[in-house]
Amino acid sequence: MQINELPDYLANKIAAGEVVERPASVVKELVENSVDAESSWIKVDIIDAGLQEIKVTDDGNGIEHEQTQKAFLRHATSKIKNENDLFHVNTLGFRGEALASIAAVSRLEIKTSTGKEAGTRMVLEGGHIKEEGRSDARQGTEITVQDIFFNTPARLKYLKTVHTELGHITDIINRMAFSHPAIRFELTHNGKRIFQSTGKGDLRQIAASVYGMSVAKQMIPVATETLDYEINGYIAKPEVNRASRNYITTIVNGRFIRSIGLAKAITNGFHTFLPIGRQPVVVLNIKMDPYLIDVNVHPTKLEVRFSKEKELFEAVEQMVKNALHKQTLIPSGQKKTPVKKTSEQPQFQFDQYEPTIKREANNNLVTPLKQEEPVEEEIEMIRETEPVTNSMTDEDSGYNEEGSVDVLETIEEQVEDPKEQIERVPVMYPIGQHHGTYILAQNDDGLYIIDQHAAQERIKYEYFRDKIGEVDDHVQDLLVPLTFEFTQQEALYIDQYKEELQKVGLFFESFGQNTFIIRSHPHWFTKGEETEIVRDMVDQLIQDKQVNIHKLREDAAILMSCKRSIKANHYLNVEDMQRLLDDLRKCEEPFTCPHGRPIIIQFTKYEMEKMFKRVM
Repeated sequence: MQINELPDYLANKIAAGEVVERPASVVKELVENSVDAESSWIKVDIIDAGLQEIKVTDDGNGIEHEQTQKAFLRHATSKIKNENDLFHVNTLGFRGEALASIAAVSRLEIKTSTGKEAGTRMVLEGGHIKEEGRSDARQGTEITVQDIFFNTPARLKYLKTVHTELGHITDIINRMAFSHPAIRFELTHNGKRIFQSTGKGDLRQIAASVYGMSVAKQMIPVATETLDYEINGYIAKPEVNRASRNYITTIVNGRFIRSIGLAKAITNGFHTFLPIGRQPVVVLNIKMDPYLIDVNVHPTKLEVRFSKEKELFEAVEQMVKNALHKQTLIPSGQKKTPVKKTSEQPQFQFDQYEPTIKREANNNLVTPLKQEEPVEEEIEMIRETEPVTNSMTDEDSGYNEEGSVDVLETIEEQVEDPKEQIERVPVMYPIGQHHGTYILAQNDDGLYIIDQHAAQERIKYEYFRDKIGEVDDHVQDLLVPLTFEFTQQEALYIDQYKEELQKVGLFFESFGQNTFIIRSHPHWFTKGEETEIVRDMVDQLIQDKQVNIHKLREDAAILMSCKRSIKANHYLNVEDMQRLLDDLRKCEEPFTCPHGRPIIIQFTKYEMEKMFKRVM
């Protein structure tokens, strides 16, 4: 076996396979460099979703003339000097691979200056310097990347349509704007501006730019602080929800990250507020000591490792719970009709002639083909990977005359002040019932529709939750033992974690191969559901390596409340309806059932008058 040392050009191409996956990867790396250069303004101009050209311009520090060549060497960086710096990373880029990898698979031009003297202009092709000279003295850097993957044509076949690639780029800019609201970002496609932020440092303004004005109006400010973490941001009210977790934006020390644990902590905070299968819209900014986080665990730096993650997750979950508990969460039954049709995907105004880039074997561009509409599989791919969440409607765009988003004055008045709230649910007087399922009630503020089953579910859930929580750890002996047959793997876990199971009141006795019996169980077990609860505890043990009694009791309370609540097509008299409404007002969280479905919908007096054209 002969071992060969790879030449630099080949090593750069291999590295580019990790760093430069698609045009959006180029945008991400270049914009991160601009942020690290202390820019206050960053503009991204792309042609044909970056397949033809990507230009990133900033007003940052720039690079000295004699340092420009060095910037394109592998593992050359200004941000890391020794091993200790890896444990105190304060910049977005630090590996020193981005520029070398991008240049290796494209035709690249850089113009840069510190503003003190004439700048530098350099042209590279496939990683090799073709031209070098001086440029103007405008402080900042401009990098133009053309014909990405021109020398690795096999990579082109994995790229999607212009619509899809543009979606990924837009998402990158959205995330960067959330991560650095004090920087003004611009994004243009084929000469048309499709995104712009103000750079005024307000996350809600960014939310209006990204999600639209209607969503921004429904966002609640959140904040908390521990000895190690400072957390702030915005969460949308539960009525604003999505199908995937991709609308949960978590930022740590200015870096957008993906964390399953953080996302779970956030959704736990929304417990019983969201319907099953729906996810919240959240933007959280977390500041912490860089020593408590390891950002060097993933090539694209999207994943990180926390040293005190339990403390962080608990703080986030409790912060979300506290914020929701202070809000009146009765959705309006009257939905505003947008000027244009909107969806969770942007309605980009593409040119009628939208090209897909094709190259011949010699890598020359051929006549562009008319762009086909994205197929459903591609749209779903965007939603399931990195969703595009930029609202492009006239009503929701929020652009002022200068073209920048300015929404604070518009939405500030509509954000409820928890300190001024006296009662979360007003007194309502029943006036009838619809289809034996919905209670119709009224007061001076308008008309209310209440789901009677969901309302009683909430009432009984909180009752059973409190009652189950009061029960001590005593067990109840059984006249007839319960018998369980498990798989070999389950039986091994039961033997391994026998002490943990005994601590929560389960004493398994072997009763043959992979068969066990228990002669007692905790008092809080739901009658008739004992077998299911035991199996749930074993499943939880296998998955989490522990048994969470709080969660199991919570599930039991939900099950009991659902089974014992009035169902649809059950007619009530006025006294029963009034009693149900009064009991609902006493609940801690009277707005959703334990499964997250809404209980109350309100039509204000103004909305009713508007529907009937009494007001225009």
